[in-house]
This record gives sequence, C-alpha cells and structure tokens, in this order.
Amino acid sequence: MTPPLHHRVADTLRGRISRGQLAVGAALPSEAQLCEEFGASRGTVRQALAALRNEGLIGGGQGKPPVVRQAAVAQPFETFLSFTRWAREMGREPGQRTVEVARRGASQVAADVLGIDEGTPVIEVLRLRLLDGTPTMLERSSFIEPVGRLLFDFDPDAGSIYAHLLERGIDLRAARHTIDAIGADEVDARLLSIPVGAPLLRERRRATDATGARVEYADDRYRPDLVTFTIDNVQAGRVSPHILKETS
Repeated sequence: MTPPLHHRVADTLRGRISRGQLAVGAALPSEAQLCEEFGASRGTVRQALAALRNEGLIGGGQGKPPVVRQAAVAQPFETFLSFTRWAREMGREPGQRTVEVARRGASQVAADVLGIDEGTPVIEVLRLRLLDGTPTMLERSSFIEPVGRLLFDFDPDAGSIYAHLLERGIDLRAARHTIDAIGADEVDARLLSIPVGAPLLRERRRATDATGARVEYADDRYRPDLVTFTIDNVQAGRVSPHILKETS
C-alpha cells in the first residue's frame, strides 16, 4: 500500500538531511516551494514538517522556513536488530567488512548473558559496519554454537546476518538492549578511524528466539558523531520504552 503523501514528503526531507544535502543550520525550502515540488497541499506539507519537528530534526518557523537542527534520522524499534534494513529504509547505503568469524570458548561476560558455562564453544563475529562507505559501527557478536554455525555457509560481507538466520529458520523474536558510553580500545580505534580513548556509544544486546532461548550476545560500538539514540516512552497500560536509533 502506498504511504500517505505527508509520509513521503517527510521521508524525502529526512533523507536529504541525513545525506547532508540539507546541512545543520540550513533553511528548508518554503512551504510554497515544497507544495510545488511534491504536488501537495499546504496541510500535507505542514503535517510532514510537524513530524520532523517532533523528531527534533528541524526547528524555527513562525513565518520563516524552518531550519535543520540536527542531522539525525530516527530508526523504529522493529528495525533495531538489523543495521542493513535500518540503513536502507533511510535511503543510505549499508556496508560491512568482516574482520573475523571464529569458533572459540565463550568469555565470562558472554557466558553469563547466554546462560552457558564459560568456555562453552560459541561462534564469534567481528564486523565493521559502514554507512555510505564511512566506518560507523563495530559489531561484536557471540552466537550459541547451533545458531552461529549457520554463518559458516554465509558470506557476512554480503548483507544482513539476521536476515540469513531468519531464512535458515532461526526465529529471532526479542532482544534486550543496554546502552552506555565507552572509550575506544585499540581495535575500535583502528577500524573506526578514531583515536584510542575516543568516546563511543555502546549497545549491548541479548537476543532470544521464539521459545525464549538466548541465541546471541552482542556488543556494538557506534561513533557518536554519526549515530545517536533516542528513547520515547508511550503510556499503554504501563510505560514502555520505545528505542530509536538516529544517524547524522
């Protein structure tokens, strides 16, 4: 089904902001110009601009064209698990360079999260993730062996690991995310082209399948000049956090 026109207008403007075509501090085209460009009414354009204001992407107004406040595009929670899907839905080009896929004994941290004994064999993946060719995130994952071994017949440079696992029948149903800050270690610094000790946003994740079994522990580290996180709380019987990821 074709999305409403105001969604398409908002998505187009988000893409221009995220790609730098509309830089921070730049004024957006006037409402009249946007109406002409998209063949839309003023009401439709105003709906699109209101959505961007609510996301914090634009500000100003009051009779003047709004200006770009930050170059960040929100990621819905349902795409949080897939960097590839997230990037493509923003109109960006995802990429990856696999550094290592190896079978080794689980570290104490991974074992605790996965509910297995330390030293139990797991499949570890280290990948550099790119947005439009720019090093953006370093992905460290530990999969339980029955799941991780499915990656040995897959080229991790070809696309989404999660999409491959879903195709192979692994029903990745839920995840728990912990977000904090950490200084870049030597591996982070070398692969992300940043100084050692530079601040990174870290997202640690425990993913489970449809039965509730723990299948992955991940430690993903993002450059904060390229990606930020936003949490929206929605009251629906109880307060439930809705996690969004944003990119500049």
